[in-house]
Amino acid sequence: MAEFTHKRGKRQDDSGLGSVLDVLLANARLVLGVSGAAVLAIATLAVKRLIDRATSPRDEGDPKAEQKTLEESWQDLALIKATQKPPKKQRREDLSEPLLSPAPPLAPGDAREPRACPLPLEPPQVESSPPHCLTLQEKLLSHYSSHLAVPKAQVVLARQLARGICAELQNFLRSKCPELPFGSLFLSGPLLDGLGALAADHVHFMLPVVLDATLWSLIPGEDTVVRNPRYCMIKRTDLEYFPRGHSPWDKFLVGQYLSSNALNKTLHKMLVASINWPAIGSLLGGLIRPVVASRELKLEVKHDQVELSVALFPVVEMEDKVLLAAPPEGLVENLWLESFGRAEVVKVKELDAGDSGARQHCLRILNGICRSHPALHKLSGSPLVHVVLHLSATSLDWAEGSLAARFQQVLEELVGYLEKGVLPSFFNHKVNLFSELLEEEIEEMGFMLYRAVAEPELLLKEK
Repeated sequence: MAEFTHKRGKRQDDSGLGSVLDVLLANARLVLGVSGAAVLAIATLAVKRLIDRATSPRDEGDPKAEQKTLEESWQDLALIKATQKPPKKQRREDLSEPLLSPAPPLAPGDAREPRACPLPLEPPQVESSPPHCLTLQEKLLSHYSSHLAVPKAQVVLARQLARGICAELQNFLRSKCPELPFGSLFLSGPLLDGLGALAADHVHFMLPVVLDATLWSLIPGEDTVVRNPRYCMIKRTDLEYFPRGHSPWDKFLVGQYLSSNALNKTLHKMLVASINWPAIGSLLGGLIRPVVASRELKLEVKHDQVELSVALFPVVEMEDKVLLAAPPEGLVENLWLESFGRAEVVKVKELDAGDSGARQHCLRILNGICRSHPALHKLSGSPLVHVVLHLSATSLDWAEGSLAARFQQVLEELVGYLEKGVLPSFFNHKVNLFSELLEEEIEEMGFMLYRAVAEPELLLKEK
C-alpha cells in the first residue's frame, strides 16, 4: 500500500511537471520562433529524462540496468550539448517567421517594465505580378511591325527603280518592234497592290498585247484540250477572208492559235541579248541582269539599298478576262492563264473602304508568313485573297480589333479547302486555285495549318 501511494504521488508530481513543461513548450514558439522552440523542447526533454531517472528506484546489483542507465545518461548529455550549439544561419527567405530584434541593453538604474510578448509580425507579402502574356492580336501586330514592315524610303526607292526600268524597256520595244502594237507597260504585283507583304523585292511588268477583236476569239478553258477552266486559248478567226499576215501577231501562231510560249521566247531573246542592261543599270544607279536560265521573263536588280525581282508578263484582255502569257509546263504551249489579280485588288479595297476593315492588313501578315515558310510559300498571293473574299461573305466584322479572330478563321478555312483539295475562285467557281498543287504539297500544308489552328503562334516563330 505504501509503495502504491509512493508511485501515485510520483505520477502526480510527474503530471504536474509535465503540465508545466507542456505550457512552456506551447508558448515557446510564440516567443522564440520555430527554431528556438525546437531547441528548448530538446533541452527540456533531456532534463525531464534526467529527473525521471534520478527519482526512479534503482535496481541494485543489476549490471545490465546500470549499463543501460549509463548509456542513457551519455545520450542525454549529448542531447543537452546539442542544444548549446548555435543554430546555423539561414537565408532570410527560408524562414517562415520574422526574426526578433534583440532588446537594447538597459542603462544602470533603469527598470524594465513588464509587457506582454507581442505576436511576431507577418512577413510582407510581395505579390509578384505575373508576366504579361501577349494576346494573339498583340503578337500579330508585333510580328507585322518587326518582320514585315519596310521603311517608306526603301519602298519609294524600289518604285522609282521599277518605273525607270519600265520606261527604258518600253522605249526599247517601241524602237525594236514598231510593227507590234504593244500597249503601255505598267507596274503590278506586291510592291504596288498593297495586298502582299510589305517587302520591296517583287514587282511585275505588265505588257499589254493589243489584238484586233475581229480577227481573234477566246476559247474557254473547259473547251480546250487540257479541260482546265483556268487556261484559255486565243484563236485566229476568218483565215479564209483574212489570211495570215493581216494581223501583226500572226508570226506567233501555232496552228490557229496565238502561242503564249512563242511570244515569250521572242521576248526572252530580246531581254538576254538585245538590251544593254549594264548601261541602263549605270544610268539608274544599280546593277540589272536578265535571268537566262528561267523559262519566265525575269530580271534581277541590285541597288545599294534594295534588291528587286522583276517578272515581265505579256497580257491580253478579251471578253472581260485578263489573260497572261504564263502557260503551264508541258507540251501544250498555246495556253493563256486567266489572272484575277486586278479584280482581287479592286474587290478587297472596296470591301475595306465600305466597313473600315482590316482585310488588307490580315493579307499582308498571311502573305508574309506564307512566303517565308518553306511548306506554305505556294499559298501566298491569290489563294489567300480568295479565302478572305469567301470569308467576307459570311463574316462581316473585319474591324482592326477582330484581326486575330479573322486571322485564325482564315487558317480554319484554308484547312477545310485543303482537305477537299479544292479552292474555288471567288470570281469564277469553275476554277480550282489548288489545281497546280501536288498531293504531297497539299498534305504537308494541311498538316502545318491544322497545327496552327490550335496554336497560331507556330506561324510567327522564326524559321
